Amino acid sequence: MAVSFECVTSTSRGMAELFALSRSIDTHTESMAGSRETAVAGVTSGLIELGLEVSWRAWHFGLPLHMSSRITAMEVPTRFVDEQVKGPFQYSGLLTSRFN
Repeated sequence: MAVSFECVTSTSRGMAELFALSRSIDTHTESMAGSRETAVAGVTSGLIELGLEVSWRAWHFGLPLHMSSRITAMEVPTRFVDEQVKGPFQYSGLLTSRFN
């Protein structure tokens, strides 16, 4: 069963800045401090780019998790697709981010 949802955020920041922040490993790590999410392999800092992977270690739902994601599509600065290739959401973990 496919499930989807849409989240729309209004901001005064520019599209290019938001596009970069959304691909920032450092920003993601800071925002997920509560779950102790840490990049442990692949791209572990800076901006992730098309075709690259990041592996994460985190605690979610009281469980230690290991997850890996790959950027499988990118149209700078309007869209990228982040696909979980290993982990609990491997077959359903497709995130498309759009900026306009």
